[in-house]
Amino acid sequence: MRILLAEDDKQLNDTLTYQLETEGFIVDSCLDGEEALFYGEQNIYDIILLDRMLPHIEGTDILTSLRKKGIVTPIILITALGTLSDKVTGLDLGADDYLVKPFAFEELLARIRCVARRPRALTDSDILTVSDVSWQASESTLAGPSGSCTLSKREAALMETFLRSKGQTLQRQTLLLKVWGPDSDVEDGNLDNYIHFLRRRLQITGSSLQIKTIRGIGYSLQEK
Repeated sequence: MRILLAEDDKQLNDTLTYQLETEGFIVDSCLDGEEALFYGEQNIYDIILLDRMLPHIEGTDILTSLRKKGIVTPIILITALGTLSDKVTGLDLGADDYLVKPFAFEELLARIRCVARRPRALTDSDILTVSDVSWQASESTLAGPSGSCTLSKREAALMETFLRSKGQTLQRQTLLLKVWGPDSDVEDGNLDNYIHFLRRRLQITGSSLQIKTIRGIGYSLQEK
């Protein structure tokens, strides 16, 4: 699970990052609102931990902006503002939970587990059907008219991104952020290698879908 942590208290940021990574989470952290908004807009996170009082852009403004853009990533507001009015405001703006400082790390973990369950239980299906292929996320299996195959972790993340964006042109940078994350030093050519792998996977399944190269921009999953 990939988490975005936006907290301007560097000591708390470092501590939470270490604790979350120790629990097995992948954590991208930032210290100000501009970075938090930029990373949040990439829509690559499973959960966002968002401090309400951030430099440059406040957490509530970030929350409002992300929701207006249709980004439904679960967001937990973390703040020292703990009045009932503060909580109601945060939740009404689209936060999934509201955690008041100081808090025990065990409580944060419980809140993360709780909000992580909600959207998948309510909106996501384990099987995604697009055109003539079916994608089973839990098994990383792609099935089509003439066969099926199991994908690696990277292939799976990339394939699901394409399937959920069929017909759209996805920029190379967007794909790199979505699959490898903002802090990865992956070489640009690695993306081309994985595109080649996915094209072979689609051929194995006998699908009519193909990944087309949009020169100078990126790639698009389309019907042949």
